[in-house]
Amino acid sequence: MDNPLIKQQEEYNRITDLVNLIKSNPDPRELKRALAIKMSIERQSDEIITQILGVSKSFIRDWKKAFKAEGIAGIKLGYQGAKGKLTSEQRIEIIEWLKNKDYWHLDELMNHLEDKYDVVYKSKQSYYDLFEQGRVSWKRSQKVNPKFDEDLVKKKRTEINNFLAKHKTEIELGKMVVVFIDECHLLGGDVCGYVWGETNARIEVPIKNEKDRQTYFGALNYQTLIVYH
Repeated sequence: MDNPLIKQQEEYNRITDLVNLIKSNPDPRELKRALAIKMSIERQSDEIITQILGVSKSFIRDWKKAFKAEGIAGIKLGYQGAKGKLTSEQRIEIIEWLKNKDYWHLDELMNHLEDKYDVVYKSKQSYYDLFEQGRVSWKRSQKVNPKFDEDLVKKKRTEINNFLAKHKTEIELGKMVVVFIDECHLLGGDVCGYVWGETNARIEVPIKNEKDRQTYFGALNYQTLIVYH
């Protein structure tokens, strides 16, 4: 049977080692790992830890697991990724990690490789290659109105088609004029830029309204196709 006093002493020694590592002015990567573990032991929430240290929740989980299994040796540099490059298995993990994300940032990928695998590439092209294998490419984002409702559009389209069919004779005889009105905006700026996104997916940025613009209205006669400004 395990002696609870011995287990308590072992846990105390592990935490002491952790505190000593923090005080020793270690490599920033080791320090970040140690601080995340210590804050978690002190019952700080993952949300607070991620905000203060700028790490992900998976970062906290992975290094807590390594510390529990190997003690202070588990979070020292060289414990993972000692060769400075990804193994085939690690590369597959990274590709899956990229595929399961909704948004991508180069800095996040760089930090993820350094924090979890202790890998830092000299050339950014190596990171771009990972993005490409994960079917993520550099493309221009497109704005989209979050209030757009496809069902309402279909309903309105049906109403218009029914109206035109009902009054077809009057329109053709010139007794009724149907005019379609639209507007265009000259914008003073463009909020959309280039971002990382899935190769075959459109990157949309929700925009309800844009400032600094001038609006012009125009109309189209449904029967004669004459345009009015």
